[in-house]
Amino acid sequence: MKVMLVSALLGLICFTIAKLDAATAEGSECTKAAALSCGDCIKIGQQCGWCTQKDYRSSRCDEIQALLDKGCPSISMENPRGSVSIDEDKPVTNREKDVATNKTKLEDITQIQPQKLTLKLRAGEPQKFSLKFKRAEDYPIDLYYLMDLSDSMTQDLQNVKSLGTELAREMQDLTSDLRLGFGSFLEKLVMPFVMTTPAKMANPCAPLSCTRPFSYKNVLSLTKEGRNFTEIVSRQKTSGNLDSPEGGFDAIMQAVVCQDVGWRRATKLLVFSTDAAFHFAGDGKLAGLVLPNDGKCYLENNEYTKSDYFDYPTISQLADTLSQNNIQTIFAVTEKVQPLYKELSDLIPKSAVGTLSANSSNVIQLIVDAYNSLSSEVILDNSKLPDGVSISYVSHCKNGVSETGDKGRKCSNISIGDEVNFDITITAKDCPSQGKSETIHIKPQGFNEEVVVDLNFICECECHKDGIVNSPDCHFGNGTFECGICRCNKGRIGRLCECSRDEVGTEDLDANCRRDNGTDICSNNGECVCGVCECKTRDNPEEKYEGKFCECDNFSCDRSGGKLCGGHGQCMCKKCVCDEKYTGSACECSLDKEPCRASNGRECNGRGTCICGECKCTDPKYRGTTCEDCPTCGGHCGEHKECVKCRMHEKAGDRKCQDECYYFTLTKVKTKEDLPQSDGQSIFQDCKERDDNDCSFFFVYQANKTSGAHVVVAEAVECYTAPELIPIVAGVIGGVVLIGLALLLIWKLLMTIHDRREFAKFEKEKMNARWDTTQNPIYRSAVTTVVNPKYEGK
Repeated sequence: MKVMLVSALLGLICFTIAKLDAATAEGSECTKAAALSCGDCIKIGQQCGWCTQKDYRSSRCDEIQALLDKGCPSISMENPRGSVSIDEDKPVTNREKDVATNKTKLEDITQIQPQKLTLKLRAGEPQKFSLKFKRAEDYPIDLYYLMDLSDSMTQDLQNVKSLGTELAREMQDLTSDLRLGFGSFLEKLVMPFVMTTPAKMANPCAPLSCTRPFSYKNVLSLTKEGRNFTEIVSRQKTSGNLDSPEGGFDAIMQAVVCQDVGWRRATKLLVFSTDAAFHFAGDGKLAGLVLPNDGKCYLENNEYTKSDYFDYPTISQLADTLSQNNIQTIFAVTEKVQPLYKELSDLIPKSAVGTLSANSSNVIQLIVDAYNSLSSEVILDNSKLPDGVSISYVSHCKNGVSETGDKGRKCSNISIGDEVNFDITITAKDCPSQGKSETIHIKPQGFNEEVVVDLNFICECECHKDGIVNSPDCHFGNGTFECGICRCNKGRIGRLCECSRDEVGTEDLDANCRRDNGTDICSNNGECVCGVCECKTRDNPEEKYEGKFCECDNFSCDRSGGKLCGGHGQCMCKKCVCDEKYTGSACECSLDKEPCRASNGRECNGRGTCICGECKCTDPKYRGTTCEDCPTCGGHCGEHKECVKCRMHEKAGDRKCQDECYYFTLTKVKTKEDLPQSDGQSIFQDCKERDDNDCSFFFVYQANKTSGAHVVVAEAVECYTAPELIPIVAGVIGGVVLIGLALLLIWKLLMTIHDRREFAKFEKEKMNARWDTTQNPIYRSAVTTVVNPKYEGK
C-alpha cells in the first residue's frame, strides 16, 4: 500500500513539473521567436540569452535561467548587456556677478552636466543616466527688440526710444553683460498688402509725412552701447500699409537666422511688439506668392529683399527655427490682440505674452517680468529619435518634488543658483539602422547648452567575430560555424547545413522536430535530420525511443515492486498498458475482489469498498482486512440485530430491508428451546436482543466462508408487563396528604399544651401580687414639691 502511494505521488510530481516546463516554454518570447542566430536572439529582448556550447541539443535561444536549467554552462552563454559611459563631464559653473577679476568667459560657462555620453543599447534593455542643471549667475543676455512701425504705433515708438538706458538699468540685477538690438517691420511690398504706386511707395501716409514702406529692417545689431540704441531708435519713423495684419513672421524669421543681428552664445530674447494681428503661410497667395518660405537669410544693407518672392513662414516652421536657435520670444502686444498671441504662444516653446499699455509705457516692466517667467522654468527637449528608440524623463525639482511623464521634462520656479536633476531613460525596442550609431541632442529649451548622446546598438554577439567560414563542422564546409551553430551558405539549410533548400520547404527545420512548439529538439532523444527526427538507440536493444518526435519509449514507465509496470503489463510511450484484472500507473492495483470477501460471503462485509484487492472500510466502526472487526459493537448479535428484526417482520415494499438484509439465510423456529447448538466448525453465537415492543427475542448466528451466513430465530418472544401507573401515583399523592395532616395535628397539639402552661403561670403570679390593684405600682408623679428650710412662713 505504501509503495503504491509513493509511486502515485512521484507520478503526480513528475506530471506537474512537466506541465510547468511546458507552460514556461510556451510562454517564453525567446523560444517563440525561433531565432536562427545569436544576433537574432539578443534582439528579441534583454531576457534572452544564447548557448554557444557545440553539443547543446535544446533551443539555444531562451531565458537565461532556462538555459542554465537545461545544462548550458554559464561560460558558454552569450548575454551582452548595455552600458552608459560619460565622455565629457565639466561641472556646472559657480559664477558670481560682483567678482570683476578672473571672471569666467562666456564660452566657458556651463549650466548642464554632463555634456557628452555614449550609450550601448540592447533591444528591450533600458539605460538610465542623470543630468544636472544649474542657472548660472550673471549669465549674458542678448535682447533684440522687433517693433511694428505701422502708423498706429507712433506713440509707442516715442516710449521705446528711451528703452536702451532704462532697460539696462532695470536688468543690472540680473546680468552685467546685456546687449540690445533693434529691428522694425511693416509688410510685404506687394499688393494687396502695400499700395505700390510710386507716390504711395514714397509716402504711404500722404497728406501726412512718413517713411517709405518696408518688410523688415535690422536697424541696430546687438550692442553693449545703450546710447547707440537710444540715438538710432530716436531717428526711426513709422510707415503705412493697406491691411490690418502685419508681416511680423517674415521679420522674426530673418531676425533669427541672419548672422548680421549678432546673436551670441547667451540667453537670447526676442521682444516682438505690435498692436495688430499677423499674416502666416497661405496669405501670400493673395499676392501670387506661392513659394514656401525657405527659412534662409536674405538681408541686403540690413533690409529683407525677398518679401515679394516667398510666402510667409508657417507657425510650426517659426516655432522650430526659434527652438533650434535657442531664442525665447516675448510677445509685447496691446490688449486688443492679446488673446490671439496667447494662442500663438501656446504653439511656440519658451515664449510668453505681455500686455502693452496704450502707449507702451510699461514695456520695460513687461520685458523684465516675462524674462523672469521664462528663465525660471527649465524644460528639457530632445532631437528626433531613431526608429524603435524611446526616451522618458523623471524630474527632481526644488523642495523634493518629483514628476514623471510629460511633467518629468520640466522644473518650475527655478532661481539663479538653483540645481535641479533629471533622470533620463533611453530604450531601444529593436536594432535600427542595421546597428549604425546614432546621435541625439538633449537641451533645455531657450538655453544654448546641450547634451550630446551617442547611441551604439548591440546587434551581434561577441562570438560572431570568431566565426569560421566554410567550416568542416558544417557538412563539408557548407556554412560558417559561429556561436555554436552553423550559419549556412546560400542554398543550404539545416542544423549542420546538411540539406538543400530545394529539397525542403521550410526555413526553420528544427521547428519540424519540436513537439507542440516546445524548446527541445526531438525531445532530446534524437537528431533532427532535414526536418525529420532520427531517434537514439540504447545499449539494451529491448529499450527503444519511438514517435515522430522521439517522445515515446518503452522503459520509462512507473515501477511497482521493483518491476516495470509491476510485472502485470507492458510499457508503451512512457505509460503502462495493464493486463486484465490489473490497473494503476504501475499496474500495481489488482481488480480481483476475492481477498475482500468476508466470512458471510459479502464484499468487505458490506461495510466498505474493495480497492486494489484490499478493503477500504467506509463505516468507521469496522476494521480489518474484510471490515468484520467492530471493537465497539456487541459482537455478531448487535451487528445483525436490525436485519434479523427486519426479516422477522418484513413488510411489502420495504426496499431498505430488501437491499441491505439479504446477505444471510433465515430459518424460524417456535421457541428459544428449539434453537440449534454450536457444531464447533463455524462462527456461532447465541443472541438475545430487544425489539421495538421492548420484548426479548432470541436467535442464533452461524457463518463460514463456504456456506455463508445463516440465522435461526425463535418466533416466541418474552415480554414483561409494566406496573399500573395510576394506583402508584394515587398512593404517593395520598401518602403525602396524610403525612401533611398528621404533621398539622401534632403541631396543633403542641401549641395547645404550650398555651395552657403559660396561662397557668400567669394566674399564679397574679395571686401572689401585694399591691393595690387600683394603683399602678410602676406609676411615678411628674410633680415634685421642695420646701425651703429657711422659709419661716413670714
